[in-house]
Amino acid sequence: MSGTTRTQRLAEQLDAAGIDAYFASTTTSMGYLHGLFEHGHERLLTLAVKSSGDVCLIAPALSISQAQRVGIADILGWADSEDPMDAVQTLSQRWNLRSGVIAVDDEFHSSHLLAMQELLPAALFRAGGEVLSRIRSRKEPAEIDALLAAGKIADEVYDEVLPEIRVGMTELELRDRINAKMRARGGTPTFCIVAAGAGSAEPHHLPNERRLENGDLLLLDFGCDLNHYQCDITRCVSIGKATDKMHQVYEIVLRAHDAGRAAVRPGVTGADVDRAARQIIEDAGHGPDFFHRLGHGIGMEGHEAPNLVSTNSLPLEPGNCFSVEPGVYLAGEFGIRIENIVAVTMDGHISMNAEPPRSLPELSA
Repeated sequence: MSGTTRTQRLAEQLDAAGIDAYFASTTTSMGYLHGLFEHGHERLLTLAVKSSGDVCLIAPALSISQAQRVGIADILGWADSEDPMDAVQTLSQRWNLRSGVIAVDDEFHSSHLLAMQELLPAALFRAGGEVLSRIRSRKEPAEIDALLAAGKIADEVYDEVLPEIRVGMTELELRDRINAKMRARGGTPTFCIVAAGAGSAEPHHLPNERRLENGDLLLLDFGCDLNHYQCDITRCVSIGKATDKMHQVYEIVLRAHDAGRAAVRPGVTGADVDRAARQIIEDAGHGPDFFHRLGHGIGMEGHEAPNLVSTNSLPLEPGNCFSVEPGVYLAGEFGIRIENIVAVTMDGHISMNAEPPRSLPELSA
């Protein structure tokens, strides 16, 4: 879908919400709306969209040629020797924003926002992330294809690295190996969790110099960016023979994963899907050991709307993409999480990843 179409869809959302203009400033927002993956850093760079559909870019001089290259026609440029608020003033007069309602990216640079508030004291400024997410959360077919391509990298890297895992390798060494494999396939690594033994009970464990040992439960959670879209996968294996308890917990988490996936379809809420998976873990006596949401949205960012959490009462729609990642974490022992990325279809869902192993894999020590 073209940038113009996306800005028009945003304009329609703005009009319905009684918002006069939206100021997008992150590379993700501007890239999504108009293909401008440019970072302003400390300089004011913002793509403004009016509720009527008009689009104007306020840009430092060093970003103007890039903006023109992606087809942005209306640009108010400013040099480093000039005050960017002069450009904001010009646009506010043109669009009659002096007492308007203006939404901005949730991550809008505070120094620029404060300066705009001082310049336009009668205007009402609002966090606009929710408005833009209504558009971004329903992925277009080309976006689904992009997520599938990224997901394929995650599957291939997991399959390739598994036979290379050895006792004595450090978590950091394995992390670096996984990242290198993502790069070799054209992806830009965004994160990589390698957590062995008791570290696997820390959902956001930071890899360190700990060496892998026989009997470790090893949790791998990693992802990369491919052409501005993300992948994210979590798999668990045992180094050497797993204990009966490890197998039992893996079976519980896998059933929860399956139950969450089975609940995904248009019309159900994020809370409904979270409950379907969480009930399995609670019934198995591990409710307190599953202490995070079931899943997060994914697309151009690793975490975006919609979330699978008890507080999300919004119905899912075709094109929504998110993780399904239940986990059980036993402090001081081990943790198990199983994660696939899925997309809602008209009658259910598709997965961006191969299906997880039906039992806990045991690697040769």
